[in-house]
Formats: sequence, structure tokens, C-alpha cells
Amino acid sequence: MLDSKIPAGPLEKKWEDYKGHVKLVNPANKRKLEVIVVGTGLAGASAAAALGELGYQVKAYCFQDSPRRAHSIAAQGGINAAKNYQNDGDSVFRLFYDTIKGGDYRAREANVHRLAEVSVNIIDQCVAQGVPFAREYGGLLNNRSFGGTQVKRTFYAAGQTGQQLLIGAYQALERQVALGNVKMYSRHEMLELVVIDGKARGIICRNLVTGELERHFGHAVLLCSGGYGNVFYLSTNAMGSNVTAAWKAHKKGAFFGNPCFTQIHPTCIPVTGDHQSKLTLMSESLRNDGRIWVPKKKDDNRRANDIPEDERDYYLERRYPAFGNLVPRDVASRAAKERCDAGYGVGTTKQAVYLDFKYNLINKYGRAEANKQGITNPDQETLIRLGKEVVKEEYGNLFDMYEKITGENPYEVPMRIYPAVHYTMGGLWVDYELMTSVKGLYALGECNFSDHGANRLGASALMQGLADGYFVIPYTLGNYLADDIATKPIPTTHEAFEAAEKSVRERIDTLMNIKGKQSVESFHKRLGKIMWNKCGMARNEQGLKEAIVEIQELKKEFWQDVRIPGEVGEMNPELDKANRVADFIELGELMCRDALERAESCGGHFREESQTEEGEALRHDDRFMFVSAWEYKGDSDWNLNKEELKYEMIKPTQRNYK
Repeated sequence: MLDSKIPAGPLEKKWEDYKGHVKLVNPANKRKLEVIVVGTGLAGASAAAALGELGYQVKAYCFQDSPRRAHSIAAQGGINAAKNYQNDGDSVFRLFYDTIKGGDYRAREANVHRLAEVSVNIIDQCVAQGVPFAREYGGLLNNRSFGGTQVKRTFYAAGQTGQQLLIGAYQALERQVALGNVKMYSRHEMLELVVIDGKARGIICRNLVTGELERHFGHAVLLCSGGYGNVFYLSTNAMGSNVTAAWKAHKKGAFFGNPCFTQIHPTCIPVTGDHQSKLTLMSESLRNDGRIWVPKKKDDNRRANDIPEDERDYYLERRYPAFGNLVPRDVASRAAKERCDAGYGVGTTKQAVYLDFKYNLINKYGRAEANKQGITNPDQETLIRLGKEVVKEEYGNLFDMYEKITGENPYEVPMRIYPAVHYTMGGLWVDYELMTSVKGLYALGECNFSDHGANRLGASALMQGLADGYFVIPYTLGNYLADDIATKPIPTTHEAFEAAEKSVRERIDTLMNIKGKQSVESFHKRLGKIMWNKCGMARNEQGLKEAIVEIQELKKEFWQDVRIPGEVGEMNPELDKANRVADFIELGELMCRDALERAESCGGHFREESQTEEGEALRHDDRFMFVSAWEYKGDSDWNLNKEELKYEMIKPTQRNYK
């Protein structure tokens, strides 16, 4: 039933051969075709800009007041590409291999190889747009290290790479808006997908300023609406990030792939109390120049700088000598949790570990800078001063952010960090062409399940978003639309549009008429606690079964007692939030079902019943070498379809970073 449409032939030739034989739409016909793009982050902005440049009539939608507010802007550390500028052994194959291995052999080989291939073009595209990547003294683009790799392949712009890349894509998008090839709809949220004769033909939107419902036609619909990490309430995602667009598509027939695969990021500022609504990320790139440790003594209440070197446990370097502090995110996160659970955590909550920069300030940067300046036998104070100047240039905004939030100066004392929900590897199931199981409906970027398996390597999210938007969808969409050029725009008075808008209006009216006593936020917090405690960093069969029952009870209570102030026909952020939280509750149940079904540990999905003697994740390739593709059948009712994963070039082995 699931056709992934992977082209025949050798892995390294698949994409090239596909492009050489794909159907094309001539320029005159492109002007007759309308394409809807939902979401204007890196995937959406790049797709809309690329398709507008090709001549399609594009309509782009974002719920923010500007595409520049998309959550892609929050990415800090960098973007991967197999350029091998460092001449340290990198290649397209090595990026492909690291990504497959990092995802614990749960990603589709053909898609990942294509991603590695086009990565080299992304950097050239962004440089041409004026993205100010960091450069070495001689003017060449610089690279930094990231987790899960032993080469330097991550291009960056201080600690604000996502912002700079988004501005580049935004400029390309706005050029097409000015030319009339893209029509921009800001403050619009997609609330339903319109399917006619089995094909995606439009969307129903709510104008978030006026409250009006609008109908929009498209020959194809591209969802670029990001991930669903906010199902946990506390995450590194922007508060507005949600699953609604993808969830509406799922309920209209799009399969949901690997929903339980959630990434836990190891370097976040720890939770301080129930008052928090989100968590703050400290870039993984900091692990490149910092050393992670905890005291060797349990419940050690001394200040970090008062603990001598020989009483510190650099546990990642001890357990994983080959990769040290640069193990993949899931490994680093689980190791931090294990140390804290064992009683070695630091800070007031004891749910944190130290990330210390002093060693590299002095020995890596300070000494190198002293040598450059011809300073012989520098004292420690001079080394620290010189090292600070270099680190400030590399990570200054991150250090400033940390100090503003915690009141502590990370140049003087170690950062305190702890894992937190960050990215979602799961998403809408797509084939090689990025089309979902609904014809004409595509999913790009974090919105799909495609490239990261059970754990995303750091700096690969920006890579995938831009790859999908700039270099994949322009080819694959044409292959579909070439058979659709005779289709005239369908009037939005069509009965399918009428029915879709009616269902949206009825749901909104139902929500507004509940007039209960509990706030939307309170339900979201309760859902988040269930998900984090029972479907978070560690899961077990009993806890997952309990979570499913608890979420079903929460859903019933939500639809009986939620309180939404304000009116329908006006700006009403609480109503918008209620719509999103209702979808999160349903998604949460599916995530727990998926986690329960997958009785193995792989990547960021750790089943306590399935681990090695050393506490590492234990896969069961004989039973779970597949993509879970869930089909919506009705309320709390799903059917599991499986896409078998076949590896031609790589032999799956138990991961080893030691």
C-alpha cells in the first residue's frame, strides 16, 4: 500500500537519474498553475521563492505577522554541508553515513543520500544571497564541529545561523512577492485541507486579525509548518509552533510517520519552576568548545569553581572516548539524565550538569592567540583575556543570552544545562518526491518524517529545510503538475470547499459554546506533564498504557470544561490556542500508541525494557526495521501501515561512539 517511489539504480545515481527523466512543465503552463505553501520558515520560504522564480502562481501563508518571525530564526549553531573545506576527510558519503548512523538506522537511505548530495549546493546558494557565514582569516568559509561526527562540516554565523539563513530566504521570497509571482497571506492559519476527487485542492484559513474564514484553491498544497515539539508544553520551540496544519492533513488521509520520534536536545537552560512557558536552547556548537562534567561526589553543594579538577567527572569523555563531548544528541541527553538520576546533578533542582569553557578558553584559544601576538610565557590572566575575545566572536550572543536569563557570567562560571524537547523527527509520511499519501499534498522540512530516523544530527534541520525547498520540490512538484496543466482553477463555491468550511465553523462554535471553567493553558500544561513523564526521554510499557488512558480522559474534560473568552469574529488568540491544543491532545495519544508499538530503543526513543548491559539503546532490527505510518480511521482509532527499510549501501550495526 505504501509506495515510496524510490528510483531504481545505484544509490549515488538515483537523484541524478530522477532529475534526468522527470516530467517537466513548460514556462507558459507554469503560469496557469496555482500552488499553496503553508508556512514560511526555511522550508516554506525557500519553496515559495523557488517556485515563484520558476513561474508558478504561489500563495504563501503564515500565522505570524511576517515570515521573518518563523521559528527557523531560532536555530543557532549552524548548517551541515559536505564541502570538505577543512580537508579532514569529509565527503558526501560520510555525511550520508553519519546521518543514517546518527538516526540509528531508522531513516530511508535514498532520501538521506539525496540530502547529502544537495547539501553542497545549499551553501553556494546562501552565500550568493549574502548570508554572512563566518570566515577564516584568509576569507574562506569557516566550519565548526557538531555532535555525531568526527569532521568539521558545520557552517555558521556566530550563534544566529537560523536567523541569517531565514533572512536570505525571506529576501528571495519578498523578491517574488514584489514581482507578483507570490501572494503573501500573513496572520492566516490553515484549519482544514480541501480534498476533491482524492487530490489536495485547497485549504480553509482563519484570518487571525478579523476572525473570518477564507477559502483558497491550489492545484497542489505544500505543508511547511514545522514540528510538534510543543505537545510537551515545555520545549525549545516558539510558543506558537503547533501541529494543526499537519494534523488536519492527517485526518484527511495523510499518514503520520514515526510520531513518537522526538529529539531531546542536551544543551538547554534547565527548568526553574512551574512559571515557565518555554525553554531556552544553548547551541550544540558549545559542546565543540566546552567540557561537560558533574562532581564525582553525590549531592555536592560546592560552587563549580570550588571543585578541584581531580574531583570532576567528565563523564562523556570517560564513557565515549572516541567522540567525547561530541556524541550525538540522544546519547548526550541520556547520559546527562543518568548522572542526575544517580544523584550527581548540580544546581538548586539537581537536574543539571556543567558545561565548562575555562579549559579551552585558556588552552585552545588563549594560547593560540598569544602565539599569534608573539606573547611568550603568558600568565593565566592574559590567556583567559585573549581566549575570551576569540570565544566572544564565535559565541558572544549565546553567552549574553545565558547571562541575561540566569544572571551568571559563563566566561567566569560553567553553564548549567539539561536536556529538553527540541525537534521532532516524526511527521507526515512522504515518498521520495515529498508527496504524502494524499495526492497533490506535499510536506517539507520538519513537517515530514523523511531524513532523520530516530535522532537528528545537529545542524541538519536547516540543511533539510533548504534542501527540500530549493533543490527537491522544484523537480518533484513538476512531475506531478505536468499531468494537471489542463485542470482549470476550481471555484471555491465547490461543495468540497463548502463542507470543509462548515466543519471548521462547527468546531469553532463548539469550542466557544463550552464556556467551562479551565483555561486552555492549564490543559496544555497537564498534557505536557503526561507526555514528558511517560513518553519523554525514557518510556516503558506500563507508563505508555497509563498515558493513553490519561490523555483520553483529558480530551473528554477539555471538550466539557475549557473556557475561551472573547468572540469568534475578532482577533482571539485564546481561540487559536484552543484549536491547537485540541489537536495536540489527539496527537499525544497517537505518539503514545506509536511508542507502545515500537518495543525497542533507538535514537531518542528509549524503552527501558530494551537496553544493553551498559545502559545503551538496544535496537531490534528483526522486528522494527520499518517506518510506522499511521492512518487515521476515527476518534482514538488508527491503523498502522509499515514501510520496510532496506539498506543497500550501509549495514546496520549497534551504534558505537566509544
